[in-house]
Amino acid sequence: MTILRAYSRLSAGRWPLPTPHATAAVPLASRQYSAAAPAAAAESKRKPLFDKILIANRGEIACRVMYTARRLGIKTVAVYSEADANSMHVKLADEAYLIGTAPAADSYLRADTIIDVVRRSGAQAIHPGYGFLSENAGFADKLASEGITFIGPPGAAMRAMGSKSESKRIMQAAGVPVVPGYH
Repeated sequence: MTILRAYSRLSAGRWPLPTPHATAAVPLASRQYSAAAPAAAAESKRKPLFDKILIANRGEIACRVMYTARRLGIKTVAVYSEADANSMHVKLADEAYLIGTAPAADSYLRADTIIDVVRRSGAQAIHPGYGFLSENAGFADKLASEGITFIGPPGAAMRAMGSKSESKRIMQAAGVPVVPGYH
């Protein structure tokens, strides 16, 4: 095959480009020979675990979760503060609920308000994104006690991994090599 013919196939999107930088510029739909294609095809045929999830975050992370949920056929619920009323994550969601004023302590960190929105919206699970409530073991425990699925680690795992000595003990018990020292 000549260089010119190979280049024309690359530019037409019939072959994946050889470098990670170049691959990022190729639209996902044109990656016909991607190793992920069979997995994506199988993924689209499975019924999702949830029909509707609430994303308890804002900004880029909320948008990414919503794009993925939409691709999987899952409806999304956004929560937003007064300051975020016109944000992209609010526009992308199938439903959106105002949860408070601009300070995060009065909106995104209000577990009781977010749980109330889960109940009102009929969402079956909460995806915390990152930050805010994503590393709050008490929040994960509260959701479990309310019968709401937390898309993330359980509270006990958060507490264990939050303690350097406890996480090291767990690793050693599992046979994972650890660096000698404090624990």
